[in-house]
Amino acid sequence: MGHKVHPKIHRIPLIYAWDSKWFAKDAQLPSFLKQEILTREYLAKKLKEAGIDAVSIERTPKEAVVNILAAKPGVIIGRSGQELEEIRKYLEKKIFQFKSKVKINVLPLQQPALSAAVVAQNAAAEIEKRFPFRRVMKQAIERVMSAGALGVKIKMAGRLNGVEIARREVLGAGKMSLITLRSDVDYSFVEANTIYGKIGIKVWIYKGESFGRRDKFGVKNTEEAGAQKQRKQR
Repeated sequence: MGHKVHPKIHRIPLIYAWDSKWFAKDAQLPSFLKQEILTREYLAKKLKEAGIDAVSIERTPKEAVVNILAAKPGVIIGRSGQELEEIRKYLEKKIFQFKSKVKINVLPLQQPALSAAVVAQNAAAEIEKRFPFRRVMKQAIERVMSAGALGVKIKMAGRLNGVEIARREVLGAGKMSLITLRSDVDYSFVEANTIYGKIGIKVWIYKGESFGRRDKFGVKNTEEAGAQKQRKQR
């Protein structure tokens, strides 16, 4: 039997960093973990149109900082920041229950076409609008490859185009190195809710090899910082 490993968690010790950064004592761990899960579920549902790539939560004893990396920051912020303030108040009241002050930072995503999460969300939105699934897959692959990716693979499973028997379809382009640990592979799984049932959408995007740890929410990753240090020494 095949044993599949999540591409991101497989590479956390080598080239990726954890999305959330906090520590908790034994008694605090269940409540902290529940708050994180509820926060991510709420943001994914509330900001479905914003193209969220990743969410990070950093906690201190009295404050929780929520960083949102999105393709459309304007949708999150809203007019005069009203939407952002509404989200902050909801998180502070309903999820964190006034035990921690909530601060929200919205960061723009530089290349949405190279984000597996954004590509999967866009594909799910088109499937829900009853677009033909093969056209959706082919157009997504073209956009990703034209953005500079070295490889992409998209898999859809379910009652595709409303047929009675569920099946799987896979399309790809370029190369996909899933075994090499230093391969920078972005992965995402999204479900599209149609009148025929759920359609599962998986997206892999291969961006080449990485020789340093990368943090999506950091100003610079360690590989870029090392290269800059070498240039200064010269």
